Amino acid sequence: MSNEVDAIRERYARRKLVYDPLDAYRYLSYQEQRRALIEWVHWSGLAPVQNKRLLEIGCGSGDNLLLLLTLGFHPENLVGNELLEERVIRARRLLPAGIQILLGDASELELEKNSFDIVFQSTVFTSILDDDFQNKLAGHMWSLVKPGGGVLWYDFVFNNPRNPDVKGVSIKRIREMFPEGEIKVWKLTLAPPISRRVTKINPNLYALLNLLPFLRSHVLCWIKRP
Repeated sequence: MSNEVDAIRERYARRKLVYDPLDAYRYLSYQEQRRALIEWVHWSGLAPVQNKRLLEIGCGSGDNLLLLLTLGFHPENLVGNELLEERVIRARRLLPAGIQILLGDASELELEKNSFDIVFQSTVFTSILDDDFQNKLAGHMWSLVKPGGGVLWYDFVFNNPRNPDVKGVSIKRIREMFPEGEIKVWKLTLAPPISRRVTKINPNLYALLNLLPFLRSHVLCWIKRP
């Protein structure tokens, strides 16, 4: 398992992506995710969210946690975990002091079982190429969820032939990792290779092409624990 953790660090080191938040394809997908999260909150019956505890696995520099704050989550109920130290440093600078940020391997986090209403992962599992490690992490995430809570999942489902460092995670695979979960799926996000191109022509093309479900590359899943 430690070999896979080291491999994940190497994959992220090779990636070195720098996203410009002013690029149309970035802010349009961000707005879409925000709308989807609002729909998820209402559909799941989690509102009001002020008293809900949430752990984000692979929180990066804290962008998703900031988004969750704007949806009403309270800082003292948010916990982030990140494998890469430089991202932890940036997150601690960016986020309110009330949000706890934990450095290290998420599958080894020493947190109280059944203590979170929501355990959230966003584009983490597609960077884990070892199925056994995926299973281990999924099992640990599930153990941290309260009965009646769930795992919130956002990730892409297709392989990227240009990037051997990632692997799409299908809905079938998600069900394999969380066999006890009751799963609701929303398909969203115009595939980035398409959205990058078309938004340079006209940002309105994002919404137009995103009307075609087969062009969407990601899923948002609510995996509820009975």
